[in-house]
Amino acid sequence: TLDDLVQAGKIRHIGLSNETPWGVMRFLELSGRLGLARVASIQNPYNLLNRSFEIGLAEIAHREDVPLLAYSPLAFGVLSGKYLDGAQPPAARLSRFERFKRYTNPQAAAAAAAYVKLARTHGIDPAQMALAYVLSRPFLGAALLGATTPAHLASNLAAAELRLSGELVDGIEAIHRQH
Repeated sequence: TLDDLVQAGKIRHIGLSNETPWGVMRFLELSGRLGLARVASIQNPYNLLNRSFEIGLAEIAHREDVPLLAYSPLAFGVLSGKYLDGAQPPAARLSRFERFKRYTNPQAAAAAAAYVKLARTHGIDPAQMALAYVLSRPFLGAALLGATTPAHLASNLAAAELRLSGELVDGIEAIHRQH
């Protein structure tokens, strides 16, 4: 059906979302064997608090040319630092949508606090550091942003110009290993 839609010009490409390494490879194998439209991307969560994409899927994305469209690159804003110490800004996403609990556990809060401290120690906006890290990954096609204000959007877009130093990346990796 998806191939029919591509052939009819109703869609340009096929993408997967929240898929596993096995699932992506199965889609690729079937499309190759049956001569169907090939998967062009995979949309999964990816951020400093959720790097599960790196286990299996990163290699597939790189070697099979199926880039990641990373959603939630700021972990619902947790990596901006605005929720530190239990803060709940009234207009913020996690304040408005309490069902999103993925990044609100004590381990995520501790890791987020460490990332925010690292960014501030290096004189960098924490959200920009988190986005710059995601944007630097070789398997990335794009990061899907969800800014709640024009100022947040401008700041997020500026992260595309930020290059993280080796020392800063080493700090990020140390926090990742710890948490």
